[in-house]
Amino acid sequence: MSGPHARPLPGAAVVYHPLKTDLAALGAAVALQERQAGWTRTRWYETSEDDAGATAARRAIADGASTVLASGGDGTVRAVAEGLHGSGIPLTIVPQGTGNLLARNLGVPLGRLDDVVRAAFFGRNRAIDLGVLKIVRQDSSVDEHVFLVLAGMGLDARAISATKATLKKRLGWLAYVDAGVRTMLTDKPLQIHYSVDNAPVKSLSVYTVMIGNCGLMPGGVLLIPEAKLDDGKLDVVALRPLGPFSWLRIWNKIGWENGVLRKTRAGRRIIDLTNDTRSVSYTRATRYALAVPRPEPIQLDGDDFGLAVAASGEVDPRALVVRVLPEWSPRL
Repeated sequence: MSGPHARPLPGAAVVYHPLKTDLAALGAAVALQERQAGWTRTRWYETSEDDAGATAARRAIADGASTVLASGGDGTVRAVAEGLHGSGIPLTIVPQGTGNLLARNLGVPLGRLDDVVRAAFFGRNRAIDLGVLKIVRQDSSVDEHVFLVLAGMGLDARAISATKATLKKRLGWLAYVDAGVRTMLTDKPLQIHYSVDNAPVKSLSVYTVMIGNCGLMPGGVLLIPEAKLDDGKLDVVALRPLGPFSWLRIWNKIGWENGVLRKTRAGRRIIDLTNDTRSVSYTRATRYALAVPRPEPIQLDGDDFGLAVAASGEVDPRALVVRVLPEWSPRL
């Protein structure tokens, strides 16, 4: 269609991490799907040390992008989602990182670049919830960021803060396990004050507390079995120290019950009969606030976000649109 009243052709944008993206392969896949869809030429935006992807995503929107592909790890995907928050412009995930957490929960195939890119041009839109976290620093300043999978304080954040970049690059997700074991053996539990949906404040001793938007972790472990990406709720999990065998009970709950038993009907009956929520407790909320007596590391989707003395997480229902293919499902 041509002429003065012709509608402009749709066009995609790619926000990519230059150290994690094979530009030649991604460029070829995008060019192929772009031609088949009859879209205009795709625009490309490189992330930088100063911009993990949020500013680039906003530039892509301003330039008229019909969809934005985020190529990189969880940090790039989270930052691009922050830039797209509330815009209605769909996000397509090109998983290139260590954990690929949101990709796993959406069923995005890892290592199948052509399928992932095809979703950007020929997939369907799916609206999912976003977590929005306000982080209070020691100087009383407040940062606000979105998270897609988990925001946490305690052992998980300490482990991520302690993980060496070289170890993470060499071992991938196992690097967090190494750091987690080291912090588990040396660190004391964390004392928190918390409030659920503006209820009166309570206190609790925890190894870690995580505010989740979805629950599937690498290795097929369901950290939060009931979490859903589009239910308008956050799911909070607290790992609690209860004696010298706490970690054995926690592993039994997360690794054995959630990772193995929950996958079968008979296994779920065993869980119902032996359910122990003392070491691992779950809470559903639309808002969860916590405070700690001294600054603690805080993490969002596996990235270190510095030290905080308080944080409050809220759900923004269906505030992010993602592009998926109908056959994709989470890998349990």
